[in-house]
This record gives sequence, structure tokens and C-alpha cells, in this order.
Amino acid sequence: MAVVIDVMRAFTVAAWAFDQGADKIVLAESLDDALALKALHPDWVTLKDGPPAPGFDMVNSPGLLQSVDVAGRTVVQKTTAGTVGALAAKDASLLLCASFVVAEATAQLLRASQSDVVTFVVTGDEGQTEEDLACAQYIAGRAAGAEVGAEEFLRRAAESRAVADLTEGVRRGYQGVHRDDVALCLEADRFPFAMVARLEDSLMILRSCAVPSPADEAPV
Repeated sequence: MAVVIDVMRAFTVAAWAFDQGADKIVLAESLDDALALKALHPDWVTLKDGPPAPGFDMVNSPGLLQSVDVAGRTVVQKTTAGTVGALAAKDASLLLCASFVVAEATAQLLRASQSDVVTFVVTGDEGQTEEDLACAQYIAGRAAGAEVGAEEFLRRAAESRAVADLTEGVRRGYQGVHRDDVALCLEADRFPFAMVARLEDSLMILRSCAVPSPADEAPV
């Protein structure tokens, strides 16, 4: 089992897309693959890291996503960290993609699975980014049944270089970022679903997954 973490911002964006009614998310291997899928399916919504680009409907920003209608639609996502990490872990028996906004739901799904071994994949900064590491440790603690709160982990994430860079990008007026992105990424346990990725007809598809209520969980 593997949990791939990308707080800033791929899997925060994915969670918000599902909250806004997206049907599924295709994790594309490259920008060219994303554009090819768009050519085959003009109604699909494509997004990428960085500034806007021809052929892409939007950028990888939870704040900017708020103004895009994704209800009932397929989203194609290509990023430099999160989608790469998920594709690299495609052989996991259960592959979850996570960020703070789905942390508790992800932990509940791990508890219900009763797996002895879970690998956390920290995607940012070659596996060293503080916000992803903090999120992974928070999920791991909750999955193990520890009564840990999110506050200290969110504090660590807020002091990360990724947050500083994003904040500076907003200050400088860069395209591809929104003033609400940091706040939207650093909100713990907002959504009651986890996100499960699996291969479907050669595409890596991410879907939201309702989690069992605590009363339904088997003892760890």
C-alpha cells in the first residue's frame, strides 16, 4: 500500500475538484499526453502546473479552481510532483493520493484496510519538502490510532519553503497562483473522502472514495 502526498498543490486541487463534483481525474504522464487526451475528449478539463498554456483549461491552483465548472466532468491533471509520484507508485496494491484536506479520511481508510505496511511517498523537493512530510506524519499517526491534532503539523507546513515561494508568487502577481491557495492547502480534514488511484484501460484514474464511519471500522 502507498500514500502519495502532495499538499502544495496537486492533491489539494484534486480534492477540491471532487468536492465541486468532478467525476474522475486522469493523472497524465506528460503535458503532451494531457493535450492528446484533450484532443480526444474536448469536454474534459485539463490542468497543469505553472502559468496558463495553450490547450490547458486551467492551472494547478485550488483558488483558481473555484471559478471552473467541473461538475460531472473528467479532469486531466499533470504536475511536476504529485502526479509523477502517483504514477511511480502505480504497482501498489492500494494507492491513495492525499493532502491535508483529506488526511483524516485517508487515515480512516488505512485503519479499515488493516495493512501492516504502508509506504508514504513525499513528492515535493525530492522527498524532502516539509509540508508533505508533515502531512504524511499526521496521516500515519491518525492511521495508527494516535490522538494527535493537526495544529503542529499545519504549523510546520506553514513554515515550509513551498508556502514561502507561493506567498511570494502571489505578492509578485505571478500567473498560476491565487491568494487563497495557501489557506486552502493548509486546512486539515475538510473533506469526508479519500482518493484512490488505479489503472483503468491503461490510464491512471483517481476517484474519490467514501470512508467507513468509525463505528464500522475493525479494530487495528
